[in-house]
Amino acid sequence: MKRACTVVLAAGALILSACSSDLPADPGAAPSQAPGESTGQSEFFDQAEYERQLALRDATPEGPADRPWEQALEPEMVDTAQYRKDGPYEICFSNASVDNPWRQVGYKTMQAEADLHDEIAQFRVLDAEAKDDKQISDIASLTSQDCDALIVSPNTTATLTPAVESACDSGIPVIVFDRGVNTDCPVTFIHPIGGYAFGATAAEFLSEQVGEGGKVLGLRVLPGVDVLEHRWAAAEREFADSGVQVVGAEFTENDSATAKSIVSDYLQREGQIDGIWMDDGTAAVAVLEAFEDAGMEPPAISGEDQQQFLQKWKDEGLTALAPTYPTYQWRTPVIAALKILRGEQVPSEWILPQPVIDDSNLDRYLTAGMPPLHYGLCGCQEMPGFPQRWQ
Repeated sequence: MKRACTVVLAAGALILSACSSDLPADPGAAPSQAPGESTGQSEFFDQAEYERQLALRDATPEGPADRPWEQALEPEMVDTAQYRKDGPYEICFSNASVDNPWRQVGYKTMQAEADLHDEIAQFRVLDAEAKDDKQISDIASLTSQDCDALIVSPNTTATLTPAVESACDSGIPVIVFDRGVNTDCPVTFIHPIGGYAFGATAAEFLSEQVGEGGKVLGLRVLPGVDVLEHRWAAAEREFADSGVQVVGAEFTENDSATAKSIVSDYLQREGQIDGIWMDDGTAAVAVLEAFEDAGMEPPAISGEDQQQFLQKWKDEGLTALAPTYPTYQWRTPVIAALKILRGEQVPSEWILPQPVIDDSNLDRYLTAGMPPLHYGLCGCQEMPGFPQRWQ
């Protein structure tokens, strides 16, 4: 049975790079979290899904060992014979936006994937510019044209659900990825494991590093976004179980200067912080600079697979871990669309592996000469045009 989960991207510029349900009306007005206070919101927590995601971290993926974007965790396959047709094909894509580095790297990777397949005669893309009303119009426009398959990365969940359902009703196969919708009508929904796995993995690492009674500061992007809430909910549980002292959890709105200022304030207040947990790694380098400015050693820290963080980690021998939300997932929808049009089975929920970067594999994802905001898990290193296309 398909699951209408909602998954959040992990990285961004000044706005959330997340697969999410609808954002809060006024994120900037949200209060910061006081030490020891929980901001976990019950409507965002699902115990069964929490347990499922943590278990999936240990699952063995099915598929080619060297192509994680083609792998799947515990797949339940669906028949697609009804969509089989001869090519060449016109593949259409309704994209939520390309308004942050994560999505820009992903979109370049998707375009490169489409270029690999001669049977794709046209890859038509409409960018919703992070606007629900524009994406609703975009989807309606694409479904009225000659698209053989439609890929959708929804801007928000609830608002885009009717538009996706209308696209399904048109008879063309619909593939949803990275952000979910509240319907199981798409042929497949593609995403990595999810936010609970991300948050728990980072918290387990930090708990081990700082020990019982160690001080950890949580840095969050925005309140009220499902998978970001999932990340923090999982982290809170791990910290509580390990006896770690959470001195605070602050919302940064994904602004590096804000994050650095918050850390500086906490260093003055607490005197010492042993670990930094982040639900988005964009500001990780700025956070570490706050410790440098204070003349203090860097703490244990969780970040992501952004080039600038990985480089600093390598150069300075940081105590670090990077749970990821891999950008290689942008390859999978193109592959899925072609499989469906050939009448091949695909997973109804295509759950991709969600690798973790540590000291043992850091060099694999750090690529010399790439821009600071490049993402190491693009799955693009062997694609034609690398690295220039991604620079």
